[in-house]
Order: sequence, then structure tokens, then C-alpha cells
Amino acid sequence: MIKHIVMWQLKAFSSVDEKNTKIKEIKAALEALASKISEVKSLEVFVNVNPAEKYDFMLSTSFDNLDDLSVYAKHPDHVAVGGILKPVVESRACVDYEF
Repeated sequence: MIKHIVMWQLKAFSSVDEKNTKIKEIKAALEALASKISEVKSLEVFVNVNPAEKYDFMLSTSFDNLDDLSVYAKHPDHVAVGGILKPVVESRACVDYEF
């Protein structure tokens, strides 16, 4: 099994409400991928509650193997979520590991 973890730090927003609204939109879009991409074995999105930390939220997914992760990465629904994320992302970190 492969665990795929991604964390994002968002760019500055004009207000906390605007940022929170965008995070909710992204969270919902990411969570919807679980029912759209059969290769996804598990998917969770967590919003950081500690403002002293760099990253705003994270995605944790699991796959049977790296080939399934690759299918997920190229899937049109996943690519569409990337279109929502890219304009507002300051930085991204990713780890993929076997378990």
C-alpha cells in the first residue's frame, strides 16, 4: 500500500473569512475525489487549527500501489481540483511512502 500525503500553504487573502471559504471549497473538492476515482482506497482532508504553523491543510490518501497513485494524479477530476488550488497556493509539500 502507498500513503500519499500533501500539505499546502495558501497565499495571503484579504480576510480570514475569504481564506476559510476557499479552504472549505478545496476541502469539498478533494473529498469528492474519493467517490470519483476508484483507485483511491482512503482519502481524508484535515484543516490546520494551529495558526503558528506554516501549512493550512493536508490531504492523506492511500492506494494499492504507485501505478494507482499515477492514475489518480492524471485523472481529469484530480487535475480539475489542481486548477482550484494552483492560483492560491504559496507552497506545497508531499510525501509518498509504503506501509
